[in-house]
Parts: sequence; structure tokens; C-alpha cells
Amino acid sequence: VQLQASGGGLVQAGGSLRLSCAASGRTFGNYNIGWFRQAPGKEREFVGVISWNGGSTYYSDSVKGRFTISRDNAKNTVYLQMNSLKPEDTAVYYCGATLSWRAKLPTSYDNWGQGTLVTVSS
Repeated sequence: VQLQASGGGLVQAGGSLRLSCAASGRTFGNYNIGWFRQAPGKEREFVGVISWNGGSTYYSDSVKGRFTISRDNAKNTVYLQMNSLKPEDTAVYYCGATLSWRAKLPTSYDNWGQGTLVTVSS
């Protein structure tokens, strides 16, 4: 499966943005899909993950209650709805695929696509 994140942009603090992770390939529905982010000079950080059927989600403490992951397997797409954005959410956001559940390390994921930049101004 090949993944491509999109939907990033510039938003003011307190605002919202929805990212998309579009997949190609027939096996998309077999994978849990995770979102990660990487700020300049920092390591790639786990944001959250959604199960293969969309029935379960798991988030990092830093985004819990503000971000929501959903998926539409008919459209081969996973979404990251980001609300109440803060300047510290500024990063390049990536999506990756895994067969593991609640995996928080980037090394547990494959098929990284190009990320999308989210900038939150104060």
C-alpha cells in the first residue's frame, strides 16, 4: 500500500484543520493506519492510530480530546481532524501503515508517504 498525506496549511491557534491520508493498493483495509508528526530538529512523534476497520482508535496524550482519526475504506482514505490547534502542533504530519496495534514507534510502520506541513500561528 502506498500512502500520501495532504491537507496541511497555515492556521491560527484555536483553529481547525483536517488532514487526509490517501492510499493506493488493494490491501489498504488490512492495515492499521497511524499519524505521526515531526517538528524541525525533533524526532518523529506518534499522534494516533486507527484500526483496520475503523472500530478502534488510540491517541497520544498530547492530542487526546483535540484530534480525531477516522477512515473510509471505500475511499481508501484516513482522516485526521485537528481542533483547538496550538503552536506546538506545528510540524510535518505523516501517515504510515502497520499490522501492529497501538504501536507508537515509527519503526513499527511502513509505507510512509510524503508528509504535509501544518503551521499554527499564535
